[in-house]
Amino acid sequence: MPFFSKVKKQTPNTNTPEQVFLGEDFDIRYKWLKQSFNQCSDITIYELTANHTRCGIVYLQAMVDENLFDEQVLSYIVNEDYASSHQEFIHKLLELKLISAMSSSVLTDMQKAVELVLDGNILIFFEGDPRMLAFPLQKFEKRAISEPANENVIRGPREAFVEDIHTNITLIRRKIKTPALKIEQQLIGKFTKTKVVIGYLEGICKPEIIEEVKQRIERIKMDGVLGSSYIEENIDDFPLSPFPQAQKTERPDVVAGALLEGRVVIFVDGTPIPLIVPVTLTMFLQSPEDYYQRYIFANFVRWLRIVFIVISLLFPSFYIALTTFHPVMIPSDLLLSVAAARDLVPFPAIVEAFIMELTFEALREAGLRIPKAIGQAISILGALVIGQAAVQAGIVSAPMVIIVSLTGISSFIVPYFDFGFSIRLLRFPIMILSGSFGIFGLMIGCLLIYIHLVHLRSFGMPYLTPIAPMRANDLKDSFLRAPWWLMKRRPSFVGTKNLKRSNLQYPFAEEDED
Repeated sequence: MPFFSKVKKQTPNTNTPEQVFLGEDFDIRYKWLKQSFNQCSDITIYELTANHTRCGIVYLQAMVDENLFDEQVLSYIVNEDYASSHQEFIHKLLELKLISAMSSSVLTDMQKAVELVLDGNILIFFEGDPRMLAFPLQKFEKRAISEPANENVIRGPREAFVEDIHTNITLIRRKIKTPALKIEQQLIGKFTKTKVVIGYLEGICKPEIIEEVKQRIERIKMDGVLGSSYIEENIDDFPLSPFPQAQKTERPDVVAGALLEGRVVIFVDGTPIPLIVPVTLTMFLQSPEDYYQRYIFANFVRWLRIVFIVISLLFPSFYIALTTFHPVMIPSDLLLSVAAARDLVPFPAIVEAFIMELTFEALREAGLRIPKAIGQAISILGALVIGQAAVQAGIVSAPMVIIVSLTGISSFIVPYFDFGFSIRLLRFPIMILSGSFGIFGLMIGCLLIYIHLVHLRSFGMPYLTPIAPMRANDLKDSFLRAPWWLMKRRPSFVGTKNLKRSNLQYPFAEEDED
């Protein structure tokens, strides 16, 4: 299809294990399960006799509520006399008592039975019947819903995703109450069998995007998937690009907004960070706070954010280019001040900048790794102390400390960490170009980044949309946020089937009569 013509095709992989059928022989199935769970001391496997029928029970101790199992299930099997024949006993147990009481499943595949046991289900099988009963009585310890760690807002909701995938899906269901919200699950990973769920709104999301997401996930062939980053690296259009091609968030309202625009969300069990695809550059310049403030304030903060992102990327390179190749462009009074500050510095400006930038990055990483109570103090005080000591020792100049400090503070204004890391990473090659060719090197670096962004795709969608290609109607929520009563249509570049989002009128305008 043309929309995905530039996507690299891979060999499909279904991650589907081979099926194993052993019939109705009780001993063969019991021994097979014993062998499968050999040396697994946390797996309970035993047999009992009820109503003259041998029953086998298998479950994972740490993941099953054994008290609830004894009260609600085992009592039915042991204490009640269902029928004189064991076939009638099995029939009633399978189809009347337990299945009507809980979300059970009947199966005959032994391999599937093992997977269900490892997922926290209890397995019961019977003598003389090939069918097995599996039902969930999981007892998981999970983290409570709390405030977001990184994407904080002043006026918006204060809830974040957790590691449990079912809780995360519930958070989305609470916000989007429609059967059009579809949730489809796959198991990825040869050993981990990780639940990967994609969510989308039927009738709004383009079917080609949904199918492409499914196919890329199915092609992932790995021993284990432990987080959404494993999925992200395997579904990117351009894996070597420094720019993120999927948005990561910990906020349910951000995910709900993306679904309403016609995007696809990928949840991975065990991680509180889902993925949103496809994405554009402007999505990483927007903060959830923008949609909870009046549009005038939101636009001011959004433009302030964009300006400081540019400062974070180019300011050190611009200073290096001016002081090394173009000092005549600096006002004379400022030039004398800079020259006096650099008089005793033994390094050229580019080396000086690299020393300070790498030191600042090291302090930033140190602040992330040490306990939170002292992490921020270490990073800020460390930068001040080291910077002051370096200036007094004549290793770096005071203007360079100011520039690096402003650059570092500017990088914190980026709403999303992965995009901020891209800006921090690209700063260094641009510094090298500026130190080698001056302003021309700075322009070359910006041009190369622009060419790369024009070429970049996220699930076939141009990364610079709606700027390149230009879509005037979709600019209402890009570098500016228009009022809600002007944003009547969903972004057309997502390829959504249903573009109409609202019938809002200007607050003082009369509604048109149909």
